[in-house]
Amino acid sequence: MFLKIANGKTSLKFYRQFTTLQPAALNQMMKISLQNGKLQVARQLFDENPTSRDVVSWNMMISGYIKRNHIDVARQMFDEMPERDIVSWNTWISGLQRKQDQNSTCLCYLELQRAGLRPTPYTFSIVISSLLGTVFNALIPQLHAQIVSLGHCSSVYVGSALMRGYTDLQDHSSLCGVFDDVLDKDISVWNALILGYMDLGFTDEAQIAFNKMPEKDVVSWTTMVDGYFKNSEIEKARYIFDEMDVKNVVSYTAMISGYVGVDQYLDALELFILMMKSGPKPNQHTFASILTACAKHSELLTGQQVHATILKHGIIIDVVLMTAFISMYAKCGDIEAAYCIFEQMPGKNLVSWNTILGCHARHGRARTALDEFQKMINNGVIPNHITFINLLSACAHVGLVEEGEKIFSCMEKTYGLHPEKEHYACMVDLYGRAGYLDKAKSLIDRMPFEPDTVVWAALLAACGLHSDFEFGNNAADSLQNLEKNHPAACMVLSKILGERGVWSSLTNIKQMNYKHMKKQKAGSWIG
Repeated sequence: MFLKIANGKTSLKFYRQFTTLQPAALNQMMKISLQNGKLQVARQLFDENPTSRDVVSWNMMISGYIKRNHIDVARQMFDEMPERDIVSWNTWISGLQRKQDQNSTCLCYLELQRAGLRPTPYTFSIVISSLLGTVFNALIPQLHAQIVSLGHCSSVYVGSALMRGYTDLQDHSSLCGVFDDVLDKDISVWNALILGYMDLGFTDEAQIAFNKMPEKDVVSWTTMVDGYFKNSEIEKARYIFDEMDVKNVVSYTAMISGYVGVDQYLDALELFILMMKSGPKPNQHTFASILTACAKHSELLTGQQVHATILKHGIIIDVVLMTAFISMYAKCGDIEAAYCIFEQMPGKNLVSWNTILGCHARHGRARTALDEFQKMINNGVIPNHITFINLLSACAHVGLVEEGEKIFSCMEKTYGLHPEKEHYACMVDLYGRAGYLDKAKSLIDRMPFEPDTVVWAALLAACGLHSDFEFGNNAADSLQNLEKNHPAACMVLSKILGERGVWSSLTNIKQMNYKHMKKQKAGSWIG
């Protein structure tokens, strides 16, 4: 009966007019509507039966809005709830995780405890996952202490999340300790262990754990392949791949993307061709990896052939694939094709926006990049560190100093993102290209961490551009202290002195150059 009601407009209208739904019936009808992707029907049922709603009804609606990325509506409903249970809090925290709002996640976690509720293993799993890769990951040991006090340390959910957390904190001993605390270790816990070992560089320990696993799934094998690639052990990655009894699309894609990641374009293409001939059917992620390879090597013709293959085989073009198209066309020089695809995207995510911003930056279209950034904000997409690297790079390429300063300032003030070394390097490049070498040096002096070779090289390049020997000599010395015999140091100083006609000093620099510098090997893709 419920299916007929959910799918038949006439029956549903009649039923609403003459029937007061019981909570169980309302929830069942809402559940069916949401499962069929009919969010508005579920909302209508919810609104028309105010006396039948219970906490389950509210939770379902909030979850439905979150799954469709209507986070603001979900927040409004959460605030209006007459009563909340732990499922309500877990659901809303998962929404904050999707929104990547770590500060609100932490506050929400504290609020649920003030409301007298006990966090569940799932609560801890969501909260820890949301903190990964952020400055908030420092809270993970405190969460671990609370997990122990509540008796959740043996939970598979919590154990896997904590292991990812300690991997994020580069804490090898705690990673192993959490693994030992989990009593009934399922395959996800073992996978978290080998992932942690690989991410921390303990490849031998990862292999030992992999060999000890009671059972392995495709995630286990793929984690080993990915891990060996991350640790530059390419032959071992291929060995693991070849050892697999059954290779599926995930296995092939992991191997292909691994080759792309270490710049072995021809190996990636060869394996892709083998997959097309005799392996499983490629998916969106496989094609995205090959398009990335084409982008890296400016292989526009190959990229166009891959595009044609995708259309020929009727592959569903999702946001991942469309983003790969945008990146490939832009990096191969066809910015108009890239922008055309971007404009047609139905559900642009942060990666999509970052990709198009990077495209505009590389092609010197800073004003367009800034306009797109404003559109992105208007669409409710929260920027990340990569967003600001693209924007600052765009400003640097065309000398938009004032705009770059505003962007750099709003990172922390508006979005709570602490600038990293890459952002400082972009600002040094921006000031340097515009001739504000004193501002560039002052910014370096104020950095909250030690400048690296990228920062000093940016200043040195600017000094070469403006023939400033004083700043240039200082930058070259700092660069040499970090990387002895850095090729740029002597070359730029030689250029400056040559332009100034200081031949005696130039001779000394050249002698140092010939004595210590190593010529970097050139390479060609042509055999």
